[in-house]
Amino acid sequence: MLTTEQSTIKGKAYEYACVLALKEIVSKIRSVKIIENSSLEIAKARYLNDIDISEQKEMISSAKSGIRTIISMEPRITEDGIDELTVSLQPDNIARSGDVRDILVIRRSIKWEIGISVKHNHSALKHSRLSKILDFGKKWFGFSCSQKYFCEIKPIFESLEQLRKKGCLWKDLSNKENLIYMPLLNAFICEFKSLYSNNGINVVEGLIKYLIGSNGNDYYKLIHCDNHITKVLPFNLHGQLNQPTKYKKPDIAIPKIKLPMRIIELIFKNNSKTTVILTMDNGWAISFRIHNASSKVETSLKFDIQLVGQPADLFYLDVKW
Repeated sequence: MLTTEQSTIKGKAYEYACVLALKEIVSKIRSVKIIENSSLEIAKARYLNDIDISEQKEMISSAKSGIRTIISMEPRITEDGIDELTVSLQPDNIARSGDVRDILVIRRSIKWEIGISVKHNHSALKHSRLSKILDFGKKWFGFSCSQKYFCEIKPIFESLEQLRKKGCLWKDLSNKENLIYMPLLNAFICEFKSLYSNNGINVVEGLIKYLIGSNGNDYYKLIHCDNHITKVLPFNLHGQLNQPTKYKKPDIAIPKIKLPMRIIELIFKNNSKTTVILTMDNGWAISFRIHNASSKVETSLKFDIQLVGQPADLFYLDVKW
């Protein structure tokens, strides 16, 4: 299993591979300008210095497959070939504003752009943390968690603080599911339900914006998989993707996604003490798996948040390379 640092390095390298793929494929049709900035420098350094030649080749093959698929959905990338296409990498801190796009593909002459979120071997929506002081309600939905919630989780995290001071390892903790994970998830479930009861659809809308992107821009998610598959997922929430040109329609049609309007239930996954499943209408279901992000005991825990149920309008393509 890769460490967080190794995963970050490969993710950055893959971003650069996607930029190279865009330039190689599109420059045969129109001029492509790559914006030189610090984000590009970092990604380029990861690709050239931290990834061996064989993996570079795999990343390029994967990126080309994904980019060609996106082009089949976005004919404006290659339309007419007269004006310039601009490609830029966004800084990491832009994600704090809810913009999850790593790469921007822009044609300024027609005031058009699309974004691509690039992932390497993981499809998680978020890796959010819980701790004694972190207010998930305020961060996710804009509604603060109650004092009751913080009182319930305080003893759990105080016990983790004592274990951290002793230098304990997670693997050495017996019964951690019953003593730590389940009580924390029970408190999370109760607070989540309370926030929804008091704020209704605002919680649903806030959650989707937080997990998928809140800046109002649709985008593609492009995921490199080691089994020689590139996943391409269009998040067409606002109907911005898949625009035709004057002379050409997209080869692959993308419907606008129907968003959830209400929560049906939030319960533990069957036979699990570490995962809860949130079920919503319109086919949406999201899993929250709590886990330790380090071999050493820390004073916070991470969620691995995955989309496990999706509406028919939200599809993905597996492209072989």
